[in-house]
Amino acid sequence: MRFWIALVVAAALLAGCGLEVQEADLFLVTRTGPGPKLTLLVNSDGSISCNGGKSKQLSDSLLISARDLADSLDDDANLRFRPNARSVFTYTVKVPNGTFTFPDTAGSARKELAQLELFVVQAAADPCGISA
Repeated sequence: MRFWIALVVAAALLAGCGLEVQEADLFLVTRTGPGPKLTLLVNSDGSISCNGGKSKQLSDSLLISARDLADSLDDDANLRFRPNARSVFTYTVKVPNGTFTFPDTAGSARKELAQLELFVVQAAADPCGISA
């Protein structure tokens, strides 16, 4: 009988069984430049926290973009990018493999950086409600 109770308890723990199981963060991105700083924390459960505020839900299309970005950006954690005279915004991205910073002009050399810039603008507008 003890065996079955232990088995049920173990199965319940493994299944989450109503426990508050928190999903992992995909990435944290901070944009600085003209205007106020913008910080977005994107979670794999489809939520986003804008400037440290309450979590909001991403649309399905933005969530798919965020998950794709998380995979490709994780490989960029060790790359270094230098701003140039045309740079306006600077992005700092924290991913599981590390943190890196890049200017908005780096998107012309690496498509995933351009995609992240677009994601930031779209997510800031909706669901964050911030004009970016």
